Amino acid sequence: MKIVVCIKQVPDTDEVKIDEEKGTLIRKGVPSIINPEDRNALEEAVKIKEENGAEVIAITMGPPQAREALREAYAIGADQVILLSDIVFAGSDTWATAYTLSQAIKELGDVDLILCGRQAIDGDTAQVGPQIAENLDLPQLTYVKSLEINNTKISVSRAIEDGSMELETELPALVTILNTINQPRYPSIKRIIEIYNQDKIINWTKDDIELDENKLGLDASPTQVANTFVPTHEKKGEIYDSKTQSAVKLLVNNLKQEKVI
Repeated sequence: MKIVVCIKQVPDTDEVKIDEEKGTLIRKGVPSIINPEDRNALEEAVKIKEENGAEVIAITMGPPQAREALREAYAIGADQVILLSDIVFAGSDTWATAYTLSQAIKELGDVDLILCGRQAIDGDTAQVGPQIAENLDLPQLTYVKSLEINNTKISVSRAIEDGSMELETELPALVTILNTINQPRYPSIKRIIEIYNQDKIINWTKDDIELDENKLGLDASPTQVANTFVPTHEKKGEIYDSKTQSAVKLLVNNLKQEKVI
């Protein structure tokens, strides 16, 4: 079995600050991490490998600094780690990102299962996983809180608003993972040393996979950010002297005017 896990390097939201003038994230000095739910997806892939036997391939698209996320993925248990990095990928929205990742997965060939985190904490769109499934014409099982592999089938429990939904489909398939599915393990010290001593990261540019360059990067992205801003929280209040009867009447009258009562 061949399992691909799509991961993303994101800013650690516990450390993020906002430039109030520009309305953008201040990334300088902010540590980057593997997107939390992508770690759950990776953990689930490694568990499947341990229980059923599988090859786990972690793949990410990003700048050269995303190599750190791949080193961590290898230390957690991925067998191969692949970085898609090229200036033409810069500025990709979810559609262009999903297209590029899909073409890379096609290049790997004979993939049985694709695991993604439900969504990334820096965008919160939950779009890339389903878009990959559409590009590859695969069944997709989203918001998954437990799964089981049985020969050529996968059975999952999918979280919905008022409970859960039990689903099953034939492999290959794509699954997006919730953070409640498992507790990600710590990276192995032995594998950390191994990945730093041996350059095991595979680097792919636009020339290494079959791509339509009209579908790459910012210019090909159908969604673009027009403006960003820091929301303001204005508080308006009045203080009534509770010792006087007139204060109570004034409060009631004001609440009636505001149609609160």
